[in-house]
Parts: sequence; C-alpha cells; structure tokens
Amino acid sequence: MKPSLCLSLACLIAVATNGCQPDSGNIGVSGLVYCVEGSPESFNPQLVTSGTTIDAISQHLYDRLLDIDAQSGEFIPALAKSWQVSPDGLSYRFILRDNVAFHHTAYFQPSRFLNAEDVVFTFNRVLLPQHPFHQTATEYPYFDSMEWRQLVAEIKAIGPMEVEFRLNKPDSSFLSTLATDFSAVLSAEYGARLLARNALMELDQLPVGTGPFLFRQYQKDVLIRYYRHQQHWRQGSNLEQLVIDIVPDSTKRIAKLLTHECDVAPIPRLAELQLLSQRKDFVVDVQTSMNVGYWAFNTQKPPLNNVKVRQALALAINKQNILQAVYFGQAEQADSLLPPTSWAYQKPAVADPYDPVRARTLLAEAGFAKGFSLDIWAMPVQRLYNPNALKMAELIQADLALIGVKAHIVSYEWNTFRRKLTLAEHDSVLIGWSADNADPDNFLRPLLSCASAVSGSNRANWCDEHFDNLLQQAVNTADLNERRAFYLQAQQYQAEQMPLVPIAHSKRFQVRSSNITGVQINPYGGINFAMAGKH
Repeated sequence: MKPSLCLSLACLIAVATNGCQPDSGNIGVSGLVYCVEGSPESFNPQLVTSGTTIDAISQHLYDRLLDIDAQSGEFIPALAKSWQVSPDGLSYRFILRDNVAFHHTAYFQPSRFLNAEDVVFTFNRVLLPQHPFHQTATEYPYFDSMEWRQLVAEIKAIGPMEVEFRLNKPDSSFLSTLATDFSAVLSAEYGARLLARNALMELDQLPVGTGPFLFRQYQKDVLIRYYRHQQHWRQGSNLEQLVIDIVPDSTKRIAKLLTHECDVAPIPRLAELQLLSQRKDFVVDVQTSMNVGYWAFNTQKPPLNNVKVRQALALAINKQNILQAVYFGQAEQADSLLPPTSWAYQKPAVADPYDPVRARTLLAEAGFAKGFSLDIWAMPVQRLYNPNALKMAELIQADLALIGVKAHIVSYEWNTFRRKLTLAEHDSVLIGWSADNADPDNFLRPLLSCASAVSGSNRANWCDEHFDNLLQQAVNTADLNERRAFYLQAQQYQAEQMPLVPIAHSKRFQVRSSNITGVQINPYGGINFAMAGKH
C-alpha cells in the first residue's frame, strides 16, 4: 500500500491499523490527542525556531510577558499586567501579575509565585555569557537574529513585581519580541536548584513554566504527555490531559483522525480535505495566516554567490504550477517575504514573471551558458507554509531542466535535516517561516539579516550591509509611515539581490473531531488548547 496514494476511507483506516504509532493511551472525555508531524528539538522555546517544536511546547507549557490579540494584532497583558515605555524609547518597565503559580511536577516543587527574579533570570540567560545557564545552549537563534546582546543593555528588578529592560538604542519592534513564543518565562528558583546539584541541562529537558499544562512524559518520536496545571492564573483548562502524538506520515495522521485515535491534526494534505470536509464527525478549520514558503539559495556557495545566477533561477520556476500542484489553490502567490496582510506590504509595480528565456540569458551573462548542477533540499515533513516540499522540489527540478540546470533532490530524516541545514551543508532549500506577531521585523530580520546568518535562521547565509542598515533604520523610529518606507526599500532590495525566492503564503488548516470545541487557529502561529473542551 502506498500511503501517498491512499485517499479512500477504507485505505486510510487500513494504514491506521497497520504499522501505526504506539497507543497514546485511553484518555477518554477528559483528555485530547493532538497529532503532529515531528518531535521537538528542545522543551525550551529560547533554543529553537522550528515551528514543529514551538507548536508542541510553547503555549502549552509557558506564558509570556505579553500576548497578541488574534483579532486585532494588539498587545494584551499576560504575565505583565501593565507596561510603560520611556519617551526616548530606551526603557521598558513591566508590572507583573500577582499570584502566578509555576508547575508542580515530580521533579520540582516551587515554594513561591512568579516574581521579577524569574523574568531577570529568563532574559539574562540569553543576554549574559557569564550567566550560569548561558553556555548550556550552543545558540539562541531567534534572539541572536534580533541581536539581543547588542540591543539590551541591562535587565533589572525595580521591585519584587517590577522589571525594567534598558536598551542601548531604540527599537520599535521590542514589545513584539517579548510577545513571541520564544520569550517564554522560566523559573529562577528551578534554575537555582538545578545549579545546586549540577544538573543544568535539565532546564531545557524537564520543563517548568506557568502555562496551562505541565510536563509529565516524553518518548522521542512517539508522544508527549501533559497534565492540566490546576493553578493556572487564567481559567483552568477543561482538559485533564493533553497528549501530543508524534506521527510523521500525513496519511497515518489523517487515518488516526478517522479512527478517532486523534482529536486534532494540523496541516492535512490538501488533497485529503475534500474527504474530511464531507464527514459530519469532523470540522475543517481554515485561517489566513502570517507565513511564507520560499526557496533559499546558499549564497556562500558558488555559483549561487552570483546575483545573476540567483535571478535566473527565480525566473525559471513556474509559481502558478506550484500553487496548483502543491497548495491546490489554497495559497496566494508570494512576491515578497511579507504577506499581503502585513501593514508594511506593498504590491510590486511589476509582477514576478515566469521567464525561462530571460533566465537562460542571465545564466549566459553569468558564464553558465551550459548550465550547472545544484542540490535542492526538501523537508521530509509537512509544514504550514509548505505542505509537500518533495513535490515542490520535483516541479522546480523540471523547470530548471528547461534552462540547462540539473537539480538533485536531497532529503533526510527531520532531525538530521535540521542539523545539516544549520551547518549550511545545502546548496538550496525549500523551507519557510510562520510569524508569531504582526511586526514586519519578525519576518525580515530572522530570515535575512547578518545576525541571523550567524545564528542559523538565515538559510540563504546572506549578509548585506545595506539591507541590514534599512532594517535598523526601520526599528530606530516609532513612526509607522517612516518604518513602512524603510521596509519597502528592504523588500525591493531583496527582490533585486534574490538571496531567496518567496513562493507562497498559505492558508492554515487543521482538522478536528466535531466534539472538540475551543481550538481556534491563531493567524500568528502556534496552537493553544487551554480553552479546549470535549463532549
């Protein structure tokens, strides 16, 4: 049986009952099973940028100082009940919420509520090389891409429940950074106990947060088990238990839905949506989302260090074919990293063309009239921004053959893929990004800045002083029109230099059993089951 061709109900159920993942346990009406495509890299959002990991851990285990309203995009209080920004933009003060409890687990019993010490501990871990936990991580990719250590001068407790961040320079995207899933607040008391028994690595492996669920069990490539945090400062979850069932194969995930072994599954293959949407026992949720799927060139490798070669490759691919064959029309063609819903987006005056004749001319001008060979790395898992990277790679491979470029498709097991990608072993890669706030900086800086080339989230390994300067000028001002003007210049310059080719902004889908309520798709990414119910 070939799972990729398995679309009938009988076939899907056969897949589910033959070679499926180990049983996640009978959790009944008091629990929910969420089927995902891969294992987390860590249980600390500070250390990752992978959407697979963030979806599995961040909003379940942790809270942030600020949240973002899914409807308006405005900042709303979370662990910070209020905040104040100084007139010069160099000081941010936060008043913390009272009586916020940390998780009580088998490995940690807190003796106090959240206070300013926890916030200082959390962010100094990233900021200060002398912090006892700083060296336990090899990198802090999102914070490194935002140049956290260059931006933040000091973090200090003004009082037991008040924290001040002092900046070296104004940055109008700073609140957005604190509202991301990467800015989860940790327990200083837990850190101190780990330090006392020289078990520092457990901070990121056995998590303690203030979020709606607490950690109970993890079996790599099988499942994660969470239990309800009874003392959560928000309304307690209706679920006693949340199981993250790790099922890399899309067909098996959908099959587990059909046999009701899974209650919710993200990123269904679009070809399967018609089957699922016709059944009364399932609901297909859809949401326009802040994401982009793109093809990144490793600009440190010849001939991809030649701008004319990159421009030629961009002209050679037929995006409309990709949108139909990979996204089944459920995505919008991308002409910028920023989606049209971004306040800094502006539609280019000239449409992004498909022009293989012009592509051949550019290759000849670059000295490659006879073409060349390159690798296209394709993710082995589905992601929101790219539901079928292998299929996309095959389409691009065929397009490139028409201009004399021979493409080899490369893929690995997901953890190996991410590790090798971080080591920049690729020629080019089909990858993407889902933003967790509406600020344009959340797209442009992590994906294309010089700092992100060092931290690893810049898959093009592109570092350009002019582009970086435009991004810096954009965050140096709080004036929205001025910021928009700088971001427009940055987008135009990126389109000229072509370190990557934006391909699509996809709609976000999830499938849930019709008896599951309170699980809504967030346009800014992540998923939260705190308000989920089962009846």
